[in-house]
Amino acid sequence: MTEKDTGKWLKVEVLAHPELMDALGNFLTESGAQGVFQESLAPQQTEGDFPEPADEDILKAYFPDESRNEKRLAALQKYINSLAEIFPNLAKPSFTTETICDPDWGEQWKKYFIPVRVSKNIVVKPTWERYTPASRDIVIEIDPGMAFGTGQHPSTRMCIEAIEDVIMNDRSIQEWKVLDVGCGTGILGITAAKMGAQDVICIDNDKKAVEIAGENAAINNVQTSLRILNKTAAAIDKKRNLIVANLTSNLLITLRPHLAELLLPEGYLIISGIIEQDAKRIEKEFFVAPLSLHRIITEKEWVCYVLRRNP
Repeated sequence: MTEKDTGKWLKVEVLAHPELMDALGNFLTESGAQGVFQESLAPQQTEGDFPEPADEDILKAYFPDESRNEKRLAALQKYINSLAEIFPNLAKPSFTTETICDPDWGEQWKKYFIPVRVSKNIVVKPTWERYTPASRDIVIEIDPGMAFGTGQHPSTRMCIEAIEDVIMNDRSIQEWKVLDVGCGTGILGITAAKMGAQDVICIDNDKKAVEIAGENAAINNVQTSLRILNKTAAAIDKKRNLIVANLTSNLLITLRPHLAELLLPEGYLIISGIIEQDAKRIEKEFFVAPLSLHRIITEKEWVCYVLRRNP
């Protein structure tokens, strides 16, 4: 049995100013958190009629109960110290920890996951919520379980917008061959299939994510055009004309040579999961032959790049 299979989890609760939430959430995700949720504290009641908005929020992160967590917590404290230096006018974040047995992930997600219009035509909704679509709506139903990807996060939304834009506007490609790297819930591969892509491969090195993505593909009736594999990107050798990778900046840079090699001439590479302070580093690695910039999408401090392989 691996450490991850013990059924125990380390729950980390970070109390911080709302402006620091995205930075802390990204840090915790890159540190290996298997779920990160933000909760707003109740407004503070004042003597007047209107409550004052809370000046701190709570970020909850769940890590598998394993030996690396001591180093993770030390790294988190170091990161918090650096944030306090960068933002001296904001209250310094603090955190508490608790070891728990198998939290009810489904219930956790349901608090934060509501139907959302991600782009002009695409609406993402949880399976347990009702939604009446407009005539042109493409509705994607997701039950996230323990996997990432619900359309609530800017990096996922930007990927969906980019997929819609590329497939709808490039009529020169007759058959879309898509690769979704690190598919999580399968939401991006499912989006491509619902947009008409005929050959979609989704990969993830997490067996649980692969299982969840398969269930979501069946919910959305796209399993005939979508294959979900428990593999790494390095194991894929079939050329693609659309690759989507919503990952951390470090992982994107590591995978860059292989992703460029997998891309067919005039194919598209969508990369996301990039925070603004990493943008220059990403551009230095990706804005070089055989790739060229096609489009940049931004939301808050997150960046998504759409690149093309030169003919």
